[in-house]
Amino acid sequence: MEPAGRDTTETLMGFVRTLRAAGVGADTGRATAFLRAVDTLDVTRPGPVYWAGRLTLCSGGADLTRYDACFVHYFGTRPAPARTTSPLSATVPAMWNPPEAADGDDADTAGLLAAGGTEVLRSADIASLTREERAEVARLVSRISADRPRRRTRRLEPAAHGRLDYRRTLRAALRTGGEPVRLPRRHRSTRARRVVLLVDISGSMSPYADALLRLAHVVVRGHPLHTEAFSVGTRLTRLTPQMRVRDPGAALAAVAEAIPDWSGGTRLGGELKEFLDLYGRRGAARGALAIIASDGWERGDASQLGTQMARLSRLAHRVVWVNPHKAQPGYAPLTAGMRAAWPHIDAFVSGHSLDALEQLATAVIGGRHEGGGHRA
Repeated sequence: MEPAGRDTTETLMGFVRTLRAAGVGADTGRATAFLRAVDTLDVTRPGPVYWAGRLTLCSGGADLTRYDACFVHYFGTRPAPARTTSPLSATVPAMWNPPEAADGDDADTAGLLAAGGTEVLRSADIASLTREERAEVARLVSRISADRPRRRTRRLEPAAHGRLDYRRTLRAALRTGGEPVRLPRRHRSTRARRVVLLVDISGSMSPYADALLRLAHVVVRGHPLHTEAFSVGTRLTRLTPQMRVRDPGAALAAVAEAIPDWSGGTRLGGELKEFLDLYGRRGAARGALAIIASDGWERGDASQLGTQMARLSRLAHRVVWVNPHKAQPGYAPLTAGMRAAWPHIDAFVSGHSLDALEQLATAVIGGRHEGGGHRA
């Protein structure tokens, strides 16, 4: 490691710049998380620093080899060898695999893992968690209960409160000698509102994809006849049949097999057009609650995304955009994709933590938004 006399922040940021030059997607948010994590560690010991960087700076499996090479080159210390795993985990593709702790680092590693209690996990950014902590979050996400969104119809039904039902009142009065003993009432009935979820599974969203897909499974499992789920990346993939499997592990395993473009790029505009052409105009999006979970890193034509978002907003009852980066201090929707989509979004929310996912399930999906909403 670098000598303790050097400025720690400057040294660590130099390492981040080395990673970026090597092609690792260590953006500003990940660099900030890395500095916060190292701030609690002994920077003179390579093991804890290696773990902190690997868990915060790497966004996918392709980053791991580059990260290890940069670590050795920059700090002159070879990390402990990584365990080998199969390309697919029990649910979704393994995005990274933590190495064995080096001698003398067990206490630090155990301390990091012990910090992942349930209460801490609820507000922690999923991208900063260890594999064990993500597994616990996955279990908790599968236990979320999402109420069915409802919409009012024009039909009236008997009710304890509401407008007076004159016909029933008169019919009842005939049976009591013309005296209206009771006054029946009625109100407008409700029906389930359709929900459509499009989850970005590109490389930049890989830390959050598993949790978001599990939340989609919760919604589809609870309301299979009124929910459609898709993955978006370099291809549009309909996941509704796989999501209807009740067991979360089996459902996510089927999803992993069905998705051909894990951790690739993002062409939201083209895939949203495909969705609207094949499914949206046929009724999947008409009057629905449309939820797009993506960070907005559009590699295609951003103007096409804006055009398709305008189409979606005209068809859907409400358009909700879930961006995990929204929770980062100072975040602003400045990417080309987010700027193009922004005028057509009714609600802009975060999905970076267990708490945020629960709020999405209860307040957004389960909420009964009967008004037209407002553009964010």
